[in-house]
Amino acid sequence: MVTIAVPKERAPGERRVALVPEVVARLVKQGARVRVERGAGEGAYYPDAAYQEAGAEVVERGELLRGANLLFTVQPPPLDLVEALEPGAIVVGFVQAHRNLDLVKALAAKKATVIAMELIPRITRAQSMDALSSQATVAGYLAALHAARLSPRFFPMLTTAAGTIRPAKVMVMGVGVAGLMAIATAKRLGAQVFAYDVRKAAVEQALSLGAKPIELPISAEGEGGYARELTEEEKRIQHEALREHVAGMDAIITTAQVPGRRAPILLTEDMVERLKPGTVVVDLAAESGGNCVLTQPGEVVEVRGVRIFGPLNLPSELSVHASEMYAKNLLNLSSLLVEKGEFAPKWEDEIIQGALLMKEGEILHGPTKALVGGA
Repeated sequence: MVTIAVPKERAPGERRVALVPEVVARLVKQGARVRVERGAGEGAYYPDAAYQEAGAEVVERGELLRGANLLFTVQPPPLDLVEALEPGAIVVGFVQAHRNLDLVKALAAKKATVIAMELIPRITRAQSMDALSSQATVAGYLAALHAARLSPRFFPMLTTAAGTIRPAKVMVMGVGVAGLMAIATAKRLGAQVFAYDVRKAAVEQALSLGAKPIELPISAEGEGGYARELTEEEKRIQHEALREHVAGMDAIITTAQVPGRRAPILLTEDMVERLKPGTVVVDLAAESGGNCVLTQPGEVVEVRGVRIFGPLNLPSELSVHASEMYAKNLLNLSSLLVEKGEFAPKWEDEIIQGALLMKEGEILHGPTKALVGGA
């Protein structure tokens, strides 16, 4: 019988949990044994009793990995769990290897096998396992709410006895999953929404949600649904055009990120100088360097009357639904790791191959291998 271990997340501010009781019950029904660390679900309001009712064993941390085949985490696994891994066990969770090279080296030294959730291929078969998308949905929703909260203006148009209030103008820069959810949420709040992306397909999706697209003579479609890096000339064209557009906005939400690399700069200092006092910027790329040059990760800063917020780990704020969505991503992925309750990884499957960061200590992901070698 396969044994799946779920720890209590220890990263500062992390409230999510890798598996929720509903998903535990489904895994147990399929024949798996699930072991959950005591208190693992507290941050997402899932008590230990709910896990026990679902069929899980609730144990202390020291007993968690004894005989475990799979370790399911949200954040990169801490070193104490890496040291306690059983031979042949697989770690499954977000790893963010480019920011955690010491962890990667520790996992390699342990001869661990690691499936990184951020490396799940963006193909049709893997949509139900795509944790980047599920958590980006949460982040985009909250980005619009934070923009409305920080703004000194109403978002919707209001007709009052004191006169008519015009709707706020909100611009979403980077129309991936997070951007699309930010557009939809800002529209629900009644704002007038504008959208910009260097990918033509993304602009069309924004239009379908009621946003007014800002179109430039640039197309930068990349692989896997991501944008490629712009040339210097394209960056100049983008900068000149966007300088004019951002000046009239009341709120700007930026979401552009490149996996494994620093986020692209979309808002330069001279662009921020053109923003009117009271404008709000919510920068969802704060954890990877920020789309705005003035973003301070985790803080709200005010520059010449412009509020700039660089939130960290937004999905943790919506821990109940973020955990539920992530747990279902893991449940769907487990179909490639477990068969009839037995530990049976499908190593040749394209999804597993795409997400396999390392196998038995050998780093297979090219960019990570290059970073570790360079370090």
